Amino acid sequence: MTDTPLSLRLAAAASRPDAVTAFTLARQAFIEGRRVEMQELAAGLGVNRATLFRWVGGRDELLAEVIWSVAEPTFAAAVTAARGTGGQRVASAVGGFAVAAHESTFFVSFVQREPERALRILTTRASAFQNRLIDLVERLLNEEIEAGRLDPPLPVRDLAIVVVRISETFMYLDMITGDTPDVSKVEQAVAALLR
Repeated sequence: MTDTPLSLRLAAAASRPDAVTAFTLARQAFIEGRRVEMQELAAGLGVNRATLFRWVGGRDELLAEVIWSVAEPTFAAAVTAARGTGGQRVASAVGGFAVAAHESTFFVSFVQREPERALRILTTRASAFQNRLIDLVERLLNEEIEAGRLDPPLPVRDLAIVVVRISETFMYLDMITGDTPDVSKVEQAVAALLR
């Protein structure tokens, strides 16, 4: 097959690194349990750090997107596998998500390796992660409310925030109080709230 001028240009464009390439490499490193280093990532892409930062923002922004790319489908799977209806379904889904995160070796490795960064990215407004998770929980709550299977004890957004904070408490208990995390309590606590 003969290359055409257009096919050569398309091949050249496809081989140039960009923000998506940077994200893909960072995600691969994260899933392999390796620390995502901006200098190493820039070198692997053949660009300087300034270019990489222009593409993806800072390291925290990149990590938040990488973690979200894994968390969102994990949450969806937990919702699909959830048992019951109403508050029980919400509790089962959120509890299942917490268990899946706790069983993810690469996620646990990140949290243990960089606890302060993990808490900042996952549990504060320093990144979009927490708000996105709250949005997913809010959607799930609304599904159950609209189906007539849940009478919320608080306004829905507030309730979603409380549910996420409950899950964070049990998931990151070691970093908050020094106690051993027990993600099995997430489902119990959320079920008690939504009874």
